[in-house]
Amino acid sequence: MYEESQQPEPQQPESQQPDRTQQPPGRPDQQDHGPLAGFTVGVTAARRADELGALLQRRGAAVLHAPALRIVPLADDSELLAATKQLLDQAPDIVVATTAIGFRGWVEAADGWGLGEQLLDVLRSVELLARGPKVKGAVRAQGLTEEWSPSSESMAEVLDRLLDEGVDGRRIAVQLHGEPLPGFVESLRAAGAEVVGVPVYRWMAPEDIGPLDRLLDATVGRGLDALTFTSAPAAASLLNRADDRGLLPELLAALNHDVLPACVGPVTALPLQARGVDTVQPERFRLGPLVQVLCKELPSRARTLPIAGHRVEIRGHAVLVDDALRPVPPAGMSLMRALSRRPGWVVARAELLRALPGAGKDEHAVETAMARLRTALGTPKLIQTVVKRGYRLALDPAADSKYADV
Repeated sequence: MYEESQQPEPQQPESQQPDRTQQPPGRPDQQDHGPLAGFTVGVTAARRADELGALLQRRGAAVLHAPALRIVPLADDSELLAATKQLLDQAPDIVVATTAIGFRGWVEAADGWGLGEQLLDVLRSVELLARGPKVKGAVRAQGLTEEWSPSSESMAEVLDRLLDEGVDGRRIAVQLHGEPLPGFVESLRAAGAEVVGVPVYRWMAPEDIGPLDRLLDATVGRGLDALTFTSAPAAASLLNRADDRGLLPELLAALNHDVLPACVGPVTALPLQARGVDTVQPERFRLGPLVQVLCKELPSRARTLPIAGHRVEIRGHAVLVDDALRPVPPAGMSLMRALSRRPGWVVARAELLRALPGAGKDEHAVETAMARLRTALGTPKLIQTVVKRGYRLALDPAADSKYADV
């Protein structure tokens, strides 16, 4: 199943990131914000990135996008043309249409080559199976009628039907969509079928690798809170690029511990799972549910502490102080995380210096970053200075025993 293709085409441009500087009238200390405010989410999608980015931004997230792939234009795809001509010369017994956008693209490409009517004539003469309602709609839009379509939208159910009715000696064309169908083609061939793959929308590495490298660096550097994948090839491409740059161990460590990998479905997750990376996935393989998973998972992973009479929630690049969103510079967030690992305990300046990225050996950098952090938080008493020792979060007394062994 090609999970990135399961949505309609995007209908809107990518929106701008929300303006976090504006506050509602009469509430100078409070901001309206979405469930993903204060988090940064990476997007690897080649298609429909604008739509996914807009969904994330409307919920408050900062978005870093870098396509991990590029799509070979159908009109230029010699492999698709060769497969189409092969089927026109020798019609199959069965055609399996797996995705709506892929089926439409195949017919449109054939039209462009002057082969559209011939292809439709062949498809009218075969047993045509459509995986799911959207594919069925695309089939019927071409004036065709499917023989059967599973209610589950599952390729496993399609495979079971084919194997039950027998495929030995039969010629089956399978419309692919940029990624393999694990076990599907192999099972048909093992049962005696001749399988012809129709490679619609093949993937290649991006022409400009720079944005992908920046996304990779941000992931390894923990500059992201989550990284989204909407196709297995995108996940494989990021892993391969990390391997080429010698960053694969660091990438896997980040995805296993600090950066949440979110996949639109189980097929998309396969390359990551093969590397031992666990992912989160929605129950329905759609972009909207994928965003909802992030809206649930990321806030639940944020550290929340009672400090100086306030409820403080530490997010990726911001802190919520009694539900007021306080964007914090990267150095300040590094200090805040270091302090929150031992809430209420004094953290020495030398240790805080080590937490600052690229700070060197001058402890004055800690004082400068701390002053900016306090200003950003808007509540200076959250962090106490302990003379000649360091700094501590002013953890409420009632919470001391709870966090004593943290």
